[in-house]
Amino acid sequence: MLGICLSIYCFGWLTMFLIGEVILCYLMLLMVDPRRVHMYTLLLTMFYLTFFHIRRYANPLVDDLDFTVALMTLTQKLSRVAFEYHDGSVRSDQSLSPSQTRLAIHAPPGILPYLSYTVGFLGLLAGPLCSFNDYQIFIHGEEKKRNPNVAVCKKLCLCSVLLAAHITLSDRFSVSSDPHRSVTGHFVNLYLTAASRRPKYYFAWTLADAINNAAGFGFNGISEDGLERWDLLSNLNIIGIETATSFKMFIDNWNIQTAVWLKEVCYDRSPFCPLLSTFLLSAAWHGVNPGYYLTFLTAAPITLAARKVRQTVRPWFQHTSWSKSVYSVTTWACTQIAMSYTVAPFILLELGPSLQLYRSLGFFLHILPFLLLLILPERKRLQPVKSRPTETTFNHLKKEM
Repeated sequence: MLGICLSIYCFGWLTMFLIGEVILCYLMLLMVDPRRVHMYTLLLTMFYLTFFHIRRYANPLVDDLDFTVALMTLTQKLSRVAFEYHDGSVRSDQSLSPSQTRLAIHAPPGILPYLSYTVGFLGLLAGPLCSFNDYQIFIHGEEKKRNPNVAVCKKLCLCSVLLAAHITLSDRFSVSSDPHRSVTGHFVNLYLTAASRRPKYYFAWTLADAINNAAGFGFNGISEDGLERWDLLSNLNIIGIETATSFKMFIDNWNIQTAVWLKEVCYDRSPFCPLLSTFLLSAAWHGVNPGYYLTFLTAAPITLAARKVRQTVRPWFQHTSWSKSVYSVTTWACTQIAMSYTVAPFILLELGPSLQLYRSLGFFLHILPFLLLLILPERKRLQPVKSRPTETTFNHLKKEM
């Protein structure tokens, strides 16, 4: 009820569309064949979300608050429940990964738990996303009660620093295709612009995490050093992002819960080109602005090229501490440049300015990944081991991975 009241306060009459989608997806969960309900739910929620994305794109000032932000989180929750119900009711235990087994829902939830999970006030406006089973554990108090005060205070203090950084830096830099700027100057400007935009997201996600922790939600066990972990719902790892030495490392530490959703509903199940399918779904989920699609289509070949570089080039630099340091610094700089180049259309949003920027850079990081994919040798595949694996075999596998 608090969630519905909060939605009415923020979005007014648009709340009826939010509640209507929840009821419709719940009826599908009860009535549609479990073998198909997950796909139908994903298609319905994405079409529903896209309609409101188009509405806001056509008239950016149509709402005082961006209703699509809440709808984006709701899309994740509704589709995730359907996929987890499909796993629990149709697939065998042997076909499920350990994570899918833990999250599987074996029977349709009741209407009250379903409404609580989808429109509860804690995660209605900005998430973060969580699984239905984790939410039920929190609601029913099956975990031993913990004191979140220390974790919440730390995150609130971090929020104040991030908010100050956002206010100070957000307008200092902007993406532009200045013809008088050198190529090096362009890349430096892209990096500074992207870095100055990140505190906004850091602040919002850290605050949302702290709010849930304050309610007692987010406990994730005890760390190796004996400290309580309150990162079950964490959406980012700031140190991991800013020190990332690979494209994958950057992505894995950014918008973590959305990445989990994309992996669960698309990457692990796509029958063709999982990486491209996942990036296209992510673009559609973000909105209809051309810049989103250009960003994720640019990211696909860069991700593949970065993976191949790591597989073939990294072993050359693992012999001494000095060579490892050189490799780390070099890959950090390359990762930051590539990511800044990739997200530029995400900031600009429109196709014309984005293409103009890329044209001024000669589409450098569009061409280079394809060249690397063509030039670098394929990774040698391990031959199947017919005999019982020994400890030596496991050590060999570790080195190959």
